[in-house]
Amino acid sequence: MNVRRHYISGLATVSATALALGALSACSGSAVAGNTDKFDVVASFYPMAYLAERIGGRHVNVTSLTEPGQEPHDLEISARQRAQLEESDAALYLKGLQPTVDEAVAQSGVKTKIDTAALTTLEDFGTGDGHDEAGSGEEGHAEGEHARDPHLWLDPAKYAEVARGVGTAFAKADPDHAADYKKNTAGLVEKLTALDTAFEEGLRDTKSKVFFTNHASFGYLAHRYGLTQEAISGLDPESEPSAARVRELQREAGADGVTTVFYETLVSDKTARTLARDAGLRTDVLDPLEGITDTSRGHDYMQVMESNLDALKKALGGK
Repeated sequence: MNVRRHYISGLATVSATALALGALSACSGSAVAGNTDKFDVVASFYPMAYLAERIGGRHVNVTSLTEPGQEPHDLEISARQRAQLEESDAALYLKGLQPTVDEAVAQSGVKTKIDTAALTTLEDFGTGDGHDEAGSGEEGHAEGEHARDPHLWLDPAKYAEVARGVGTAFAKADPDHAADYKKNTAGLVEKLTALDTAFEEGLRDTKSKVFFTNHASFGYLAHRYGLTQEAISGLDPESEPSAARVRELQREAGADGVTTVFYETLVSDKTARTLARDAGLRTDVLDPLEGITDTSRGHDYMQVMESNLDALKKALGGK
């Protein structure tokens, strides 16, 4: 499928000698990152924290490095967060999405490091048409080259594959609770499989197969369900599209029967609304689920994904 995107790059300077201080907002509501009587997991951002909580259940204490409402691509690791990594039993992250997290985890002494990108196959949805910029987790990419897309959680089937790997890793690192981790993983995979079926059935017969997004995070979803994603700003949600790109999208809107320009909750909707106004299109939210806030259309991954399905069906003319 057709995906336009840009990758961002970053560099973290790492030190890991301080004692853990204070609290970081965690999905579980826990204020302590390490040294509890549970299996302490530091997750890089919401989709990782969601996996940790659902698989770990009552046996884990989960802390997210990315606070609610913070755009995860822009995260800079603080000294306190590096200390939290050192005090925890495991780090759960997605290499290639947050370079500062990758650097901090690699140089930390945390015993169990779970890179979810290594639990599945990451895809390259680049088109080679000049819209791509590299900068994923793979070193050596130059501008204009293809790179692997890290947004795997937006494909429920691929997310389920990753969940299985996380469950196995938890069981190995904390064998006393392995049976519960296995059970919780099976329950989560069952729900993700049902979600995958709902998307497949809901998007099978639609009038259009093309959708416009604010940034190119929906490549896996588009590939899974036979759709084409056309992104305004690439994988970096803060990047500015060229005037030529905007004109291209305006032309494609009419040719492909596009009705809606999707924006998201964690970044500005200005460009999406401008494109929609100039092209005579509607706007709606398609949430890349990089974080949950009070404005999210749902309280967790499942609810927001169901809202995304409803939005896509409406925009694409689904039954």
